[in-house]
Amino acid sequence: MANPWLSIIGIHPSGLDALSAAARRDLQEAGVVFGSPRHLELAQVGARGQLWPVPFSVAPVLALRHQARVAVLVSGDPFHFGAGSSLARHLQAGEWRNHPQPSTFSWIAGTLGWPQEQIHCLGLHARSFHTLTPLLADGQRFICLLRDGAAAQHIAAWLQQQGWGVSPMWLVSHAGSEDQAMRAGTAEALAAGLIDAPAPAPVAAAFEARGGTGFVQVPGRGIDSFVHDGQITKGPVRAMTLAALAPRTGERLWDLGAGSGSVAVEWCLAGGTAVCVEQHAARAAHIAENAARHALDLQVLQGDSLALLETLAPAPQAVFVGGGFDRRLFDALRMRLRAPWRLVVNAVALETQALLMELHRERGGQLLQLQWSEAQPLGRMQSWHAARPVVQWVWQA
Repeated sequence: MANPWLSIIGIHPSGLDALSAAARRDLQEAGVVFGSPRHLELAQVGARGQLWPVPFSVAPVLALRHQARVAVLVSGDPFHFGAGSSLARHLQAGEWRNHPQPSTFSWIAGTLGWPQEQIHCLGLHARSFHTLTPLLADGQRFICLLRDGAAAQHIAAWLQQQGWGVSPMWLVSHAGSEDQAMRAGTAEALAAGLIDAPAPAPVAAAFEARGGTGFVQVPGRGIDSFVHDGQITKGPVRAMTLAALAPRTGERLWDLGAGSGSVAVEWCLAGGTAVCVEQHAARAAHIAENAARHALDLQVLQGDSLALLETLAPAPQAVFVGGGFDRRLFDALRMRLRAPWRLVVNAVALETQALLMELHRERGGQLLQLQWSEAQPLGRMQSWHAARPVVQWVWQA
C-alpha cells in the first residue's frame, strides 16, 4: 500500500522535538490521533486527540480503517511491548507506517552501561511477577516496565520474598527525558521504604539478581515446586515422561487425568502450551495454582477426559495420560486426532499396566517399566524403600 491509512508513532518524553521529519508529517496529516493523556499532550494534537479506551482496546482505531488518516501514539518502540503488534494482528502488511523511537529499555541499558542483548526486558504492567521465576539466576539482569511507583515497591518486596533481596536495584522514571530520575539501592531497601519509589508513570525497575537460588532448568523438578495432594508424578518419572513426550517450542499438549498438572507445567516451561483435564475439583484448583505460580498460560478443564475430548481444541502434537486411561479413551483419541501425534501413558494399577502391554503387542511403540528406590530411616539405620513400579507406553500415531 503506497499510502497507508495508519501511522504508529513512538513518542519520546521530549515530545515533538524528538520525532523524525517523516513522523511529524504523518502526525500533522492525521485527522484522528489516539494516545494516552500524556502522549496526546506531548504531541500537541488538540481536538484531534482521542484517548485509548479503558480497558485497552484497538477497536476504535479499526473502526476508522480506510475512512480517515489515523495516527496512534505509543511509548518508544511500538513493536517492543507496545500497541503495534496489537494493531498489526488485525491488519494487512502495508496498511501502517511505523515510526519507532528508542525504547525505555534502550535508555536505561545505556544509562547503566548494560549490553541490551544480555538483558531480560519485560513488560509487567498487567503480568504477574511470577513471570520472572524461570529467568531468575545469579548475575542475570532485568529491566521491567511497571505501572507506577507503588508497583516498583511491590516488585522489590516480591524479590525479597523469593530470596533475592540483596539484588542491586535502580528505579527510573521518565527515562530518556530531561525529567529522568533514578534511585539506586537494594530490593530489600526499597521494599522496606528506605528508598523513595517514583510515583508518576512511566516507571521502570532495573535489577541484577543476587543472593537467591536460580530456577531449575531441566524437567524432573522436586515435588515441593508444586501444590498437590499426593497425586503427582514424582520427579524421576516426570523427567523420563518429559523426555518421552519430547516437547518442542510452540507445540501443544493435552494432559488427561492431570492430577497436579506437574507434567503440563514442565511442558510449558519447555516452550509449549497445554490444556489439563482433571475430574476432581480440588486437584483442578491445584493445577490452576501451579500454573499461576509459574506464570504460565495453561488451560484447566474440570471433568471426565473421555466426555470432554470432543470439546478440546486445537489439536495437540502430544497427549499424556497419567490417570484414567482405558481402551475407550485410546480409541476415542485415535478417532479424534489426525497423525502425526504422540502418546505417553503412565500406569501404576495392574489392570492398566496389563492394557498397556496388550496395546504394545498390538500397536508397537516403546514399553518401559520404571522402578527406583529411596533410602529411608529403618530404626537407627537406613534401608531402601521401593516406590511402586510405573509402566510407561510411548506410541506414535
